[in-house]
Amino acid sequence: MRRKFFGTDGIRGTANSSLMNAEIAMKVGMAAGIAFRRGDYRHRVVIGKDTRLSGYMIEPALCAGFTSVGMDVLMLGPMPTPAVAMLTRSMRADLGVMISASHNPFEDNGIKLFGPDGYKLSDEVEMEIEKLIGEDMSSQLAMGDRLGRAKRYDDGGRDRYIEFAKRTLPKTLTLDGLRIVIDCANGAAYKVAPEVLWELGAEVVRIGVEPNGTNINLDCGSTSPAALSAKVREVRADIGIALDGDADRLIIVDENGDIVDGDQLMAVIAESWAEDGRLAAGGIVATIMSNLGLERFLGERGLQLARTKVGDRHVVEHMREHGYNVGGEQSGHIILSDYGTTGDGLISALQVLAVVRKTGGLVSEVCRKFEPVPQVLKNVRFSGGEPLEKMPVQSAITSGRERLGKGGRLVIRPSGTEPLIRVMAEGDDLVLVRSVVDDIVGALTQAAA
Repeated sequence: MRRKFFGTDGIRGTANSSLMNAEIAMKVGMAAGIAFRRGDYRHRVVIGKDTRLSGYMIEPALCAGFTSVGMDVLMLGPMPTPAVAMLTRSMRADLGVMISASHNPFEDNGIKLFGPDGYKLSDEVEMEIEKLIGEDMSSQLAMGDRLGRAKRYDDGGRDRYIEFAKRTLPKTLTLDGLRIVIDCANGAAYKVAPEVLWELGAEVVRIGVEPNGTNINLDCGSTSPAALSAKVREVRADIGIALDGDADRLIIVDENGDIVDGDQLMAVIAESWAEDGRLAAGGIVATIMSNLGLERFLGERGLQLARTKVGDRHVVEHMREHGYNVGGEQSGHIILSDYGTTGDGLISALQVLAVVRKTGGLVSEVCRKFEPVPQVLKNVRFSGGEPLEKMPVQSAITSGRERLGKGGRLVIRPSGTEPLIRVMAEGDDLVLVRSVVDDIVGALTQAAA
C-alpha cells in the first residue's frame, strides 16, 4: 500500500489543503484512537501543539476524532515535541500527538504521533492508521457513556516538563553567572525554555518569545540564527541558544556570535560522555549528512560514527537496535536516549552548558572540536516528475563521484517534507566540491524546468 498521508516525520502539509485540514485531522484522531484501543479501560491521549494559527483548527478536530471513538483527551497547549513524548510516557497515555510542522513556515502544519512508550510510530502502525482513514469507521464509534472527554492541562504539563528538564543538569552544577540569549523561534518552547534556564540560575535574555500565530520560525530560531547572533554580541552574552518551532532541534551561537552546528555539539557531548564513562556502544549515530570532520574527530579518540539515512527516526531506530545513547543530525536534532525518546533542543543545550561549566572555558573554545571538511549543500525545488531519473542528471552525479574520489562524499536525496532535492558534497578541496555541486544542481534545474 502506497503512503498517502504519512511522510518521514508524521503527516505534514499546507494548512487547510487536501492533506492537512479539519476533516483529515478528525479522521486521523478516529483512526489512531481505534488503532490504540487495546483493553477494556478508559483510554487517554495527550495533545500538544506549537503556535501556528492553524493549530486552533486542527486541535479541536483531533479532539473530536479521539473522543468519538472513546478516548479521553488532555490538551497541553503550546508544548515542545519532546515534552509531548515525555508526558505520553509519564502520564501513562495510550497515545501522544504533536501538532506542528517543525521548522517549516507558519502556513504549514503537521501531526506527529507517539506510542505509549514515547517513541514515534513504526511504519507498520502508520500503515494501519492510513488504512483505517480510508475506511468507514462508523461501526467503531463509541456510544453513550463510552464517549471520550476532553480537558485542558496547560499548566500541569508545562510544570512537569520544566522539572524534568532541570533534573537533566548534574546536581553539582548551576548556570549562575552565565548570560544566555534564548531564541524560541516564536514557537512551542517560548514559555518553558526560558523558565528552565532562569530557574537553573542563568541571566536570561529572551527573543522569539512573542508568537502571534504567523511569526513562528520567521527570521528567528535555529533555521535563521542571524537575530540570535546579533543579540549575543549586543548584550555580550556567554552563549546563544536557538530552538526551532517545536523545539526538537538546537543551534548554538558562541560569545562572538558565531554559529555552532549539530555536528560540533554531538562531538562535545560524545567526548564528555566518553570521558565520564557514559557513552554507550563506543560511539554515536549520525546521518549521511554529517560532516566528515566529525567522523575523523571521533576516530582519533577511538570512537565510531554509525551513519543512517536522513531523519531522526532512522537515527533513533539505529540507536535502539545497537545500544547507542547519543545520536543526531547536523541540523541540531540531537537524541540523548538517557533522557528522552526523540530530539530535544533544550536538553541538548543543557548538556553542552554542563561541559562549559565543568571546563570553565569559553563557548568558542569548548564547542569547536574539529575543523569541518569543506561541505557544500544546495537545494533544487521541483514541481513534479522525477528529475533525478533524467539521464543528464545521472551523468552529472556519476561524474561528480568520480571527481571527488575516495577522499570525498556526495549525497543526493529528495526532501521528505518539501518538494526539494538536496545536493551535498564534501572533500578537502573546496573549489572541487563547489564545482561538483554546481554541475549537479545545473543538471537538476534543467531537468526540473
